[in-house]
Amino acid sequence: MSATRVFVARLAGCSVFDPAGDKVGKVRDVLVVYRKAESPTVVGLLVEIPGKRRVFVSIGRVTSIGSGQVITTGIINLRRFEQRGGEVRVIAELLGRTVLLRDRSVAPQGGEATIEDVAIEQVAPGEWAVGELFLRRPRNSATPFSKGPTLFATWGQVTEKTAKGEPQSAEQLIATYSDLLPADLAHALLDLPADRRIEVASELPDERLADALEEMPEDDQVRLLGRLDDERAAEVLDRMEPDDAADLVAQLPEEKAEALLELMQPEEAEDVRFLLSYDPDTAGGLMTPEPIIVSGDATVAEGLALIRRHELAPAIGAAICVTLPPYEPPTGRFLGMVHFQRMLRYPPHERLGTLVDPALEPVRADTSAAEVSRILASYDLVSLPVVDESHRLLGVVTIDDVLDYLLPDDWRKGDDDGAGYPVSSAMTGTIPTVRGRRGPRGAR
Repeated sequence: MSATRVFVARLAGCSVFDPAGDKVGKVRDVLVVYRKAESPTVVGLLVEIPGKRRVFVSIGRVTSIGSGQVITTGIINLRRFEQRGGEVRVIAELLGRTVLLRDRSVAPQGGEATIEDVAIEQVAPGEWAVGELFLRRPRNSATPFSKGPTLFATWGQVTEKTAKGEPQSAEQLIATYSDLLPADLAHALLDLPADRRIEVASELPDERLADALEEMPEDDQVRLLGRLDDERAAEVLDRMEPDDAADLVAQLPEEKAEALLELMQPEEAEDVRFLLSYDPDTAGGLMTPEPIIVSGDATVAEGLALIRRHELAPAIGAAICVTLPPYEPPTGRFLGMVHFQRMLRYPPHERLGTLVDPALEPVRADTSAAEVSRILASYDLVSLPVVDESHRLLGVVTIDDVLDYLLPDDWRKGDDDGAGYPVSSAMTGTIPTVRGRRGPRGAR
């Protein structure tokens, strides 16, 4: 069933289908242009298609909007989206703006409000325009911990507040992004205009921004981190995975990198410095120094409890390392790894020291990345332990570390080829030549 009135925040993330019912992408934003004395007109949708590429779909090619889905004519121009002058993205740029209430019938005392959502309405076949705005008034001083009251208003009943130099609130935009996975959040941030991106990044919680940074190309990581003050940048680095933080720090000027390391938490900075000492093309350069480590006397029940932790990456939780004390890298002598599937086959009281995989041999820190990749592929492994010359555990290389290394530098940006073809014709192709993505970091 096709709707004639849709709120944009609810439209974000909806699937886009062709007339045959094949999914071609997801809605990420709605583009409008302003018209004199009239409500802004919808010109199209920003749609994410496979490969994380954002493309423009003209509103004239949309045949139906409703029931959480969008139906198009099936022909989509696959050129990467570039915002034109005069176009405004509703989610990225309009939500969170402050407006002045000028119509006394809506707000007798006038005042300010923030745009929390925008309704678009079909005014003719293939034509949509901004209808009502969902607004929120400022908090009442008598109830400072509650949200302000809400109201609806048309575009003609408000005036945008555009005081020179006054940044627009990023609070509502961040709320819209709250359910996005880290990779999708990274793409959403990179799609924003530069100033708006910094504003939103500044308001994101440290851990959320760290997750997004880990999913960005390195040049974008460096640019974004460089726009944050040093203390905030250090806090974000603290919350990144040590290997990702090391990759990022390695791209910074030496003086800047050292300043951030000094501001980081000592334990986190120590892990990053430790990883920076290894060549990036080796197991030591790829590994994460925070695997799950237990003694041989730990039980299956204890091991399963450790891998159930919500914050644990799936690849890290696929196996547990067993060593002699101490249990922080570099540990005592490495005894072996226990795969979680093996733990599931034994009673809770079974000792993990008796379940180590006897066929799994660790690699040395100076083992080449190519050899690590070959071992993981040959033996269908998700992670591989890394030891030093004394057979002490230093960390583990996980499959996602290797994939990140092997893929080309611009893999996160997708492919720009193809335009004017049905989406399905652009879904095939060959894997580009693989090469290391990181620059030298051992010289620091």
